[in-house]
Amino acid sequence: MNLDFNKYADGLVPAIIQDSKTLKVLMLGFMNAQALKITQESGKATFYSRSQKKIWTKGETSGHFLMVQDILSDCDNDTLLIKAQPIGPTCHKGTETCFAETGDTPFSLDYLEKVIIERRMQSPEVSYTRRLFDKGINKIAQKVGEEAVELVIESKDNNPDLFINEAADLMFHYLVLLQAKGFSLSQVVQVLEERHKK
Repeated sequence: MNLDFNKYADGLVPAIIQDSKTLKVLMLGFMNAQALKITQESGKATFYSRSQKKIWTKGETSGHFLMVQDILSDCDNDTLLIKAQPIGPTCHKGTETCFAETGDTPFSLDYLEKVIIERRMQSPEVSYTRRLFDKGINKIAQKVGEEAVELVIESKDNNPDLFINEAADLMFHYLVLLQAKGFSLSQVVQVLEERHKK
């Protein structure tokens, strides 16, 4: 990669950040040669702030890092495309992307997983999810089994509403089980991706 940092007067090149899984554009930042070097060495997207005149790593105060998976330059070597795995929301307004049309984060399995992680920390009086975690791995595994059986039973009938609701119940409890065992949905997807390559 031979970027042309001298093309622009300020010595910065635009860096488009894209979610490596969903391919959503998360944000746009600017990098100089030092910010790019830190990004490559640390694996965390790091930028140059034009307003504060300093290097900064996304997530250094919030913990919402952008873990770099791939760095590409365009055909003119004056713009970067960085594919990253976001840890938490990317935008300082708390949304998944800086280009969200509203303040709401679009619902996805990744978002649901984050909600489960957050609710694990809530009071058991207000959170069903927290109560599940408090009951331990055996109860969580039992719930996954119960929901799987209910889904199988509904698949044999002809009630689409009941079937899709049981499918949602199974998916939710499956994600809870993953968290209880210390795994993430992205790790499951990675295994499926590796199998797909064979």
